[in-house]
Amino acid sequence: MTPERLQVLYCGNGWRALVDHLRAALAELEIAADVQQRDFARPLADQLAEVDVLLPSHSIVGALELAAAPRLRLVQQPAVGHETIDLAAARARGVPVCNAPATNTDAVAQAALLLMLALARRWPGAQRAFRRGEIGAPVGIELTGKTLCVIGLGRSGGKLADYARALGMRVVGVRSQDDRASLLARLAEADVVSIHCPLTPATHRSVDRDAFLAMKQGALLVNVARGAVVDREALEHALDQGKLGGVGLDVFWEEPWDPNDPLFARPDVVVLPHVGGTTTDSLTRIARVCARNVRAIVDGGELAHRIA
Repeated sequence: MTPERLQVLYCGNGWRALVDHLRAALAELEIAADVQQRDFARPLADQLAEVDVLLPSHSIVGALELAAAPRLRLVQQPAVGHETIDLAAARARGVPVCNAPATNTDAVAQAALLLMLALARRWPGAQRAFRRGEIGAPVGIELTGKTLCVIGLGRSGGKLADYARALGMRVVGVRSQDDRASLLARLAEADVVSIHCPLTPATHRSVDRDAFLAMKQGALLVNVARGAVVDREALEHALDQGKLGGVGLDVFWEEPWDPNDPLFARPDVVVLPHVGGTTTDSLTRIARVCARNVRAIVDGGELAHRIA
């Protein structure tokens, strides 16, 4: 056991239930820890002086933040993506960085499927028709027999591919390392496109005007990866021109987003509040991964899913 209580800081402005799950998981492992949430009214660097374990979520952790955390023993990302963490700065400080892969695979894939179905059945229009008492409108489409292009054939993308095949869809895929020509060729085949790739310099704004031009007329687009993978200006142009039949978003270009943004009020746009990876089941799995790595720094054991 540790002779003093570890200070754990969770920086997510959502997933508040994760704090409770993590407290329970640490208690199961008999680790004395104070698990707190970041105060977003103050700079993160001002809150790190006593922190032993940092769960950054979407907060930026750079050299400044690491220098402000003399007690820091672990940066544990409670998710897969780590683009907001300066891995080189963490290595220079000797602070290990870990993530939590495969914990929300099913949740993200099911959220993508939800958005696909909502777009296919024109969910915003159906809600308006219900309020007006209209029967049988709007007329949507079926996914059976359609072609799905998955951009990013990792865990969640692969799982969505399984779900899509069960619906009778044909699936084509693009891996993050595939060349531009491969991406455009696959997009040209697709009735539905779902984005699952990490945000990297290569994928930043990779779904751009040329990508939209390559798509079929009326194709549906879903993004459960990162907002910046899609060029917003090109997206809006494709919607305005009728090139896209609809867009489903669980991630955005800025978070928190502006709920009054006109884009989100369009009848051909369906949005979720970045909950794709968040279920009771996934949070339980994430908390267990985090707790096991906290145990490892206490006992000197091997860290799981170390990336730096």
